Amino acid sequence: MRVIKEAEERRNEILDAADELFFQKGFDGTSTNDILGKVGIARGTLYHHFKSKEDIMDALIERYRIRMLDGAQKIASDKGIPVVERIIQVVMALNISGESSAEIMDHIHKPQNALMHQKIQKVMISGITPILADIIREGTKQGLFNTPFPYECMEMVVIYANTVFDHEFELTQEELATRMHAFVFHIERMLGVEQGSLMHTMRMFDNNKA
Repeated sequence: MRVIKEAEERRNEILDAADELFFQKGFDGTSTNDILGKVGIARGTLYHHFKSKEDIMDALIERYRIRMLDGAQKIASDKGIPVVERIIQVVMALNISGESSAEIMDHIHKPQNALMHQKIQKVMISGITPILADIIREGTKQGLFNTPFPYECMEMVVIYANTVFDHEFELTQEELATRMHAFVFHIERMLGVEQGSLMHTMRMFDNNKA
């Protein structure tokens, strides 16, 4: 008897199968035939839901975005958490301190997932920057920060963090420590706060240490 499934259920089955295959074989090493075989569907069914393998990848990245950014947004919206602590927690939520986030990062850092890595980095930068910028604006109103460019400041911070502190970026412990100190030092200058006042935020990088 032929099993007819709801569109959303079938779509998620395809995404689950692709996610597993991309993890095992990489995006480049996975074919649409591999996905068809794993789900057990006809090619027409696959193309009913997704136009291409890249379309499947984009849908997976959207899944990752929701999982990673929703938690960050929830923290950012919690006015009961002090502003600076909120910034730390938002960054740590992305950084991938949670198990699911760590799996995602291990997944996309595989060489065969280079395109996936590039796309998710773009999504993360465009997603986290406005969240952090809103916290900076709130802190500015409270007199904690003094910057006329909250969005641009956080954009630079996120881009640098996503580049230099990327898991693929090979640094010695000494080089990493120097860049961490320099990073926080320049954030203090951009935000117009007293030198050394944000150095305690370096604990957000603890999970990046080997």
